[in-house]
Amino acid sequence: MNHDHYSDEYIQNILESTKTIALVGASNKPGRASFRVLGYLLEQGYTVYPINPGQAGNEIAGAKVYASLSDLPEAVDMIDVFRNSEAAGGVIDEAIALLTPPKAIWLQLGVRNDDAAARAEEKGIKVVMDRCPKIEIPRLASVAAS
Repeated sequence: MNHDHYSDEYIQNILESTKTIALVGASNKPGRASFRVLGYLLEQGYTVYPINPGQAGNEIAGAKVYASLSDLPEAVDMIDVFRNSEAAGGVIDEAIALLTPPKAIWLQLGVRNDDAAARAEEKGIKVVMDRCPKIEIPRLASVAAS
């Protein structure tokens, strides 16, 4: 897939088919983008599982934090990655290895790993890179309204 451009339909399909999200790299610091995005996704009605080994067992925005994807209490539809491009490759490999892999992996703004994305897509997982759902959800809503 060409990750330089995504159709609105591709993004919309992922967001509408997603109910559960693991947010890797979640921060408990309100000034961090991952904290704000986690809160926004919860407000939108998604079930969000923050992943942060240093905060495991605590809560962020009222959601219990897990140490790793393999510790989650259920399979998730999407994994939202707040890690750098190199680290994202390891997260994608961990996601692929799950008993029930996600339907989609979303890499945040500035995060891109084409080799890892290709590995995920070979397993049938949709990938979005260098985008933010907190930006895409309202943008797509305004496109639909016009």
